[in-house]
Amino acid sequence: MSALIDVILPVFLVIGFGYVVAWRGLFSESAVDGLMRFAQNFAVPVLLARSIANLDLSQSYNWPMMAAFYAGALISFAIGISGARMMGRNGPESVAIGFACLFSNSLLLGVPITERAYGEAALSGNFAIISVHSPFLYTIGILAMEMVRSSGTGTSLGRVGLNALVGVLRTPLVIGILTGFAIKIVTSLTGLPLPHPIQVSMDMMARAALPAALFGLGGVLYRYRPEGDAKAIAMITGLSLLLHPAITYGLAHFAFKVDSSALRSATLTAAMAPGVNAYLFANIYGVARRVAASAVLIATALSILTIWAWLAILP
Repeated sequence: MSALIDVILPVFLVIGFGYVVAWRGLFSESAVDGLMRFAQNFAVPVLLARSIANLDLSQSYNWPMMAAFYAGALISFAIGISGARMMGRNGPESVAIGFACLFSNSLLLGVPITERAYGEAALSGNFAIISVHSPFLYTIGILAMEMVRSSGTGTSLGRVGLNALVGVLRTPLVIGILTGFAIKIVTSLTGLPLPHPIQVSMDMMARAALPAALFGLGGVLYRYRPEGDAKAIAMITGLSLLLHPAITYGLAHFAFKVDSSALRSATLTAAMAPGVNAYLFANIYGVARRVAASAVLIATALSILTIWAWLAILP
């Protein structure tokens, strides 16, 4: 019970606060959009850049941990697409539904919950996963979508790959990640630290990122309605909250025998509900938007209990 009260509820109370003020009309849709634009396009990329620039790459990149996490993600993606096809969804809709099963809310939920549960020192594994998360999974999702959409049109595989690469490189999160690696490389080669004023300004932006994003996430979730195909929503929720973390935990603990810190980072990150990016991906392509939106809302609410269960299982 203490994990639920001390670790999980504070994060979801901030989300709930954003939901309530949006519901009561105290925070307009345009204000929510502005806050989320600030958080996702500026503050969170700065947080990622700062965190990756400060990573000890030799210690943080635990490849068995990464393999366990991404194996679970890709298996969930494949099952999600297959399940959607069996439900009668067309190719693009199936990919969008699969992407919702693939893309965990690793940053806005995974980082604050891991930090509250195990302390800031436990976040190196989270940020190692996050540094690959958006570039890799967006590439997978966009490639799958472009291949499905170009099927029968004669579009070359090279063009499909180029479209995917351009789409990935234009996302603010990926720009933040690449900036962090660039800072890391430059400071390592020159032996000079980042200038103090720049470091302080990045720290200020980074501290604002998660509270602003969580509050804004609550406002965004208010717009979503539990509509669409109930079976598809249930499938996304089950794969995201149960199967993905179960595969990750099983591989990391029993097959790869990673240390407890890596096991916690991988399992908790895998246990997060689909993020707003799942809806944004569906919205970009104009398919399965109601299903993605409803799944984000319902899975986020149910994750309060499933995260509690995973915290009880973890060492």
